[in-house]
Amino acid sequence: MNLQIELKDEEFNQIRKLIYEWAGISMNDSKRALVSGRLLKRLRSYHFTSFKEYIKLVTSSDEEKQVFLNLLSTNETYFFREPKHFDYLRDVIIPKFPASRKIRVWSAASSSGEEIYTIAMVLGEYFKGDWEILGSDINEDMLSIALKGVYPMEDAEKIPPEFLKKYCLKGVKSQEGFFAIQKNIKNRVKFMRINLNEDLPEIGSFDIIFLRNVMIYFDRETKIGILNRLVPRLKDDGYFIVGHAENLHGLTEKLVTKVPTIYTKK
Repeated sequence: MNLQIELKDEEFNQIRKLIYEWAGISMNDSKRALVSGRLLKRLRSYHFTSFKEYIKLVTSSDEEKQVFLNLLSTNETYFFREPKHFDYLRDVIIPKFPASRKIRVWSAASSSGEEIYTIAMVLGEYFKGDWEILGSDINEDMLSIALKGVYPMEDAEKIPPEFLKKYCLKGVKSQEGFFAIQKNIKNRVKFMRINLNEDLPEIGSFDIIFLRNVMIYFDRETKIGILNRLVPRLKDDGYFIVGHAENLHGLTEKLVTKVPTIYTKK
């Protein structure tokens, strides 16, 4: 039987400090049980008897640091989440782009890929020109799932039936109970590990940036820093989209509101 390992105040504060320094994620006291639960398996795999031992390892091993970030970054997502954004993409944004212009989209916290492939289905269906999507996340485990593009059938519940038929492939035999994203849209998507709390790599500029349901985990200073890094990557006539529980009021003067949660460059 596994002995319970207590997460002491000092240890929890050290872990909070690390996740903030490395990923910009702010964790209040209510996250203590989550932190303990997600890290306990790692402690037991190393036969550690305290979180202090694990903290020592994670601060000396780049490999374990990535595991730590994977475990503590939040990854709730599903297909066609907050569908009004995709209605706006279809009805307002796409019609503004001529077919002669290539649309570049960045899903900046793409998790396991559901947001990316939702965007891809909408672009594939309604934009007649060329397009490409960059999906990035800090969590390598989630990026691995996104890269495969294979999901349980129950995850298809919110995908419109016509899109499911056209852009997804139902698994058979060993893949029964799963579906895969079709190559006709999957081949237009690229993935990259990017920490939004660090200097960005050379990824070019974008017509649309999705940064949804991420800013709620950051404090004001971190939010401003992230916007200062991302907004310069948005083209002058581009769109910046955040989650319905978020707003950018008072965080940047470089974006103006089109409709709630959707912004354009000033």
